[in-house]
Amino acid sequence: MQVKNLPAITARYWSAILAASMCGANTGDFLARNLHLGHTLGLLPLAVLFSVILWAERRAKLATEAYYWLAVIVLRTAATNLADLATHDLKLGYGLVESGLTLLLIVILLIDFARGRSTSTGVETLGRQGSNLPATDATYWAALLTAGILGTAIGDFTAAALGLGYGSVILGTIYGIVLLVSMQIGGMAKAWYWASIVAARSAGTTMGDLLARHQGLLLSTACTGLLLASIVVLWKDRNTAPIGNA
Repeated sequence: MQVKNLPAITARYWSAILAASMCGANTGDFLARNLHLGHTLGLLPLAVLFSVILWAERRAKLATEAYYWLAVIVLRTAATNLADLATHDLKLGYGLVESGLTLLLIVILLIDFARGRSTSTGVETLGRQGSNLPATDATYWAALLTAGILGTAIGDFTAAALGLGYGSVILGTIYGIVLLVSMQIGGMAKAWYWASIVAARSAGTTMGDLLARHQGLLLSTACTGLLLASIVVLWKDRNTAPIGNA
């Protein structure tokens, strides 16, 4: 993606990522249940939509974060359905799915490390200087999808074991702790960035499902989408640099 269309790594970014995780959990379930597409029929349209978003972004003249966040939502929606496909339809088990996805994510990040792709230094992360942040290239999107599937599986497993309420509290707390630790240990290095993404996906899954249980899936999807849009549009950062470049 073009640098001008990317958000900065700040508290605003991590709030938006959590909101996007909640929204993506709802949109995935909405496609599967309300539109009766199941966990597979919606994947091809999502892949086409994701490609169109990246194509349009490459040709965009006006700077806007909308392309980035739309791409994130589409990937998060697909991740929800892929995780449910693996754990519910194929019945592979949470342990196998989570361990396999963790290994896959590590492999993707090792490939990225070997390629030496990173952003320039000087990115503001929660008030501190960060460096070595991921470039938003094909490897980044592959890692983001994998992290989304992994986070969904973790969230569903935690909810199944503890219930949506307790699961949301615990995973939300873990998300906050991971961000705090990443802020204290050398800025937002790649490993901590992806740990934070997985934590956000896990917490967002239980929070989105909890909201859907109390408000209904349609209203919950609208509310989480509005929350994300409000953060992106109304919360303005100052003196920050973007995530990276393609």
